[in-house]
Amino acid sequence: MNSSRLNNGSILPKDTRLESIRYANHVKKVEDYQTARMEDYLEVIYELIQYKGYASTIAISEYLNVSSPSVTKMVQKLNESGHLNYEKYRGIRLTDKGILVAKNIRERHGLLAEFLKIIGVDEDTANKDAEGIEHHLQPKTLVKLENFIKDIKRSREINIK
Repeated sequence: MNSSRLNNGSILPKDTRLESIRYANHVKKVEDYQTARMEDYLEVIYELIQYKGYASTIAISEYLNVSSPSVTKMVQKLNESGHLNYEKYRGIRLTDKGILVAKNIRERHGLLAEFLKIIGVDEDTANKDAEGIEHHLQPKTLVKLENFIKDIKRSREINIK
């Protein structure tokens, strides 16, 4: 049996809820937080461009509830990483790489919101909860969730006919 030794010397089986908590909290590295934060920025920039035709640092600041200097710093990082093109006073344009990430996040969000609505959560709450969950699921979990939603939809279509 796989087990884990705690600091106090006691041993717990690997499959306990405590091990899940340990995993979730040890996997959260600075890079993971930064990646989730970068994804948030790319998602907001993408959505702003879709709705307004452009994204400004002021609007990003308002939607993410962060200071303008923080936005400028992150936009510069995203520019350096090739996710967007940023020229001070000229605006922000997502690169193909940035669009791909933003669309991926949008798809994850939609999948999670759809699942939550299927189980009876109202749309507003489903969107808010999906926003909190979207960065934390493993890819294999997302595949299973997508398959589950397809199966539910398929079964509903069969029952309607």
